[in-house]
Amino acid sequence: MSKLKNLIKNLGPGLLFAGMAIGTSHLVLSTKAGAQYGWIMVIPILLANILKYPFFEFGIRYTNITNKSLIEGYLNRGKSYLWLYTIITLISTFTVLAALYVVTAGLFTNLFEGLNITVSTVALGLFILISSILIIGRYKFLETSLKFIITILFVALITTTALVIFNGKVAAVPNFKAPTIFNEVGILFLIGLVGWMPTAVEASGWISLWSIEKQKAEKRNISLKEALLEFNTGYILTAVFAIFFLIIGWMTLYGTNTEISGNAVVFANQLVTLFTSSIGKWAYIFIAVAAFATMFSTCMTVHDAVTRISIDILKHLFPNGTTYTKKKYYSIGIIALASINFIVISVFGANMGELVALATFISFVFAPIIGYMNLKVVMSNDLPEHTRPNKRLQLLTYLGIIFLSFFAIYYCWMLLFN
Repeated sequence: MSKLKNLIKNLGPGLLFAGMAIGTSHLVLSTKAGAQYGWIMVIPILLANILKYPFFEFGIRYTNITNKSLIEGYLNRGKSYLWLYTIITLISTFTVLAALYVVTAGLFTNLFEGLNITVSTVALGLFILISSILIIGRYKFLETSLKFIITILFVALITTTALVIFNGKVAAVPNFKAPTIFNEVGILFLIGLVGWMPTAVEASGWISLWSIEKQKAEKRNISLKEALLEFNTGYILTAVFAIFFLIIGWMTLYGTNTEISGNAVVFANQLVTLFTSSIGKWAYIFIAVAAFATMFSTCMTVHDAVTRISIDILKHLFPNGTTYTKKKYYSIGIIALASINFIVISVFGANMGELVALATFISFVFAPIIGYMNLKVVMSNDLPEHTRPNKRLQLLTYLGIIFLSFFAIYYCWMLLFN
């Protein structure tokens, strides 16, 4: 029992990883996977989580051993590594964060429609609120608040999953024909599911910086064993949550020919209705808050991570003697990101789909390259030989690179020739 208490107390980067990952990839994609294609989609979900694991683990491993960020590890391999990662981060800065805030704001207006507030107004309020929280509370508050948010979500999810299993699978409509996975629509959905499950590979750099912040907060040297146990706990949690969402979609919608919205905001609202139909209408506000808290935590963690990674990139690309670690740079970064992304929402709101498509393309295409870069970093002389990944983890890494390369090549082929 004392070991469990210590583990919960020491949750940090792994918890932030869970808070960041359990957003649209889980709330929307996992549920839609079960609702549209059934239990069989547990296979790509598990494969994506298993084969992507080394890329994220290397972010923890490298930082724990060297006390340096993964960004510095890229730079040590050559500036081309760092510039490639910088381009991906730059595109994410202007797209992913704006998209997350739009989805979260849209979810809020759908769930609490009686308030009659526009999505852009809610997004502005979220930017102000989250920026204030991050500037005032910084890493420690982020970590503490996520423990409460993830707990609320876990209770809501496990309760709903247990109830839908107890109630039994919904009856299929007469002459129901299971949709084909291996056609253009199915393959594109599969690519999206695998690409964002549990999250984009470039987030390995974010985890590295959270690991540095955890060391500072604890004011002690955290062992590699302890750091990996904490991260693995958060990582396994994200996979379990994905399966919970898949079960809910499969048990309540698969076979009913229910039209599932392609809009993430509208579907999130449909999801809340699924939850309440299993638990009861009395639980609507509880489930609504849990769903909103999920997206809120994703906005908060990604906003923090992109700020930290941007500052770290600037520090290593332009080492002009400026102390980028000063608190004022973090605060300036938070406000700058909020301002830039609110402008993106205001100006390009109608074209957000195209902007997100660009970010998706970049993330998918470069995912195996970043995976290979991470392997090169942890196999370098920066780490003592006995702390480098063992043969099994190296093999899993190469399998992951092949797996992601196949999806990236096929995705490019579909975009070019269809």
